[in-house]
Amino acid sequence: MLLGIPEILSPELLKILCEMGHSDRIVIGDGNFPAETMGKDAIVVRMDGHGVPEILDAILTVMPLDTYIEKPMNLMEVMPGDTCGTPEIWKDYEEIAAKHDERGADCIGQIERFAFYEEAKKAYCIIATGEKAIYANVMLQKGVVINK
Repeated sequence: MLLGIPEILSPELLKILCEMGHSDRIVIGDGNFPAETMGKDAIVVRMDGHGVPEILDAILTVMPLDTYIEKPMNLMEVMPGDTCGTPEIWKDYEEIAAKHDERGADCIGQIERFAFYEEAKKAYCIIATGEKAIYANVMLQKGVVINK
């Protein structure tokens, strides 16, 4: 055990986050996200039983978002014609972003569904969760760790 590390971050996931370099991406997929299909060239970590918000918050506790791009945190855009509206879970993501990044919700963008899948195929890691909310997928781009 370690001090200051969120308990939800397993040794495996901490190792992966350490291995990631600046601009590498990690996807936190909801329960419907095809993690194994998209992650054929990535490390896939199963975190069944956990939701995306708690994992997102834990990761952003130890990993900075990229400051060299405008939107280092991206959500899967709702498909036109889908009747779900704006997913409620996105409010949680805005609060979590504001907690960990001075840009707050301004660091969050959206990527069209199939473009999100294509970008996910290039991710360093994909986390498969048990999240039941739809359109709950998040892609993070790692920033530079600076000693203060």
